[in-house]
Amino acid sequence: MLDNTIKLHPNSIVESQNIGKRTRVWAFAHVLPGAVIGEDVNICDNVFVENDVVLGDRVTIKCGVQLWDGIRMEDDVFVGPNVTFANDLYPRSKHYPDKFLQTVVKRGASIGANATILPGITIGSSAMVGAGAVVTRDVPPNAIVVGNPARIKGYVSAESTTAIPPETIEGVTSEVVLDMVGSPKVIAMPEIKDLRGFLSFGEVGGKLPFVPERYFLVYNVPSKEIRGEHAHKACQQFLVCVNGSCHVLLDDGSKRKVVALNDPHTGLYIPPMVWGVQYNYTPDAVLLVLASQCYQAADYIREYDEFIKLVAWNGK
Repeated sequence: MLDNTIKLHPNSIVESQNIGKRTRVWAFAHVLPGAVIGEDVNICDNVFVENDVVLGDRVTIKCGVQLWDGIRMEDDVFVGPNVTFANDLYPRSKHYPDKFLQTVVKRGASIGANATILPGITIGSSAMVGAGAVVTRDVPPNAIVVGNPARIKGYVSAESTTAIPPETIEGVTSEVVLDMVGSPKVIAMPEIKDLRGFLSFGEVGGKLPFVPERYFLVYNVPSKEIRGEHAHKACQQFLVCVNGSCHVLLDDGSKRKVVALNDPHTGLYIPPMVWGVQYNYTPDAVLLVLASQCYQAADYIREYDEFIKLVAWNGK
């Protein structure tokens, strides 16, 4: 039979009445009256939880963490020892803002030991923050971030795939179809080489997978920035990094793959209903994007949680 007892160490101070079943609070932890704590939460030694704090179910807070007003954590979050949260960008002694900035840690995210999280930031679902990282901006869902300031190193459970398909005969196109919803493709476009230089091209009816109605260029992107972070309901896209390089995450809701675009004769076809993120731009990167339709705001899915719900609904 399931034991629903709340377990409070005799050396803890728990003033809140909003404590979920099976939650454990260990020695020298202090929980103020206004805090809301979910079920199966584990609050370790020397943790301080202020009033305006909400923790979901199955959250783990390791030793030496302070959770200040404005902290929100969804279910299954892990916070490592001595992680530091801030809730005021411009702190002064005896000067208090009208409202503290809210920091949100989405479901399943993990924060490594000694990381510092600046106020007003959202850490996306299932993201991983490396030990000692200083997080100064929002972290996308499933991203792995490290360093000071924290930058994306990769994505959780993302399989890296070749950017350039197998060796091709000059002037001939080949492709690698990725095992994902909608069959994204890495396409090696024809490349002609002679003493005058190199030439690569694509033709509608050839390996260009649709008739473009729009193009745009992405360039001068600082390496710490990310682009994309959306899916399309109907629009198809074809990406070519015509100079420099960048990485592209593809996510169909169940599988994630990372493609390195680092050659001007290699293209990436992204079908509808695949979440795409571009990151790790080199300073000289120029990304050409062809789109199957003109800009339509209603075609964009910009929230990852909404994308996951739509993918699940379409799969029924």
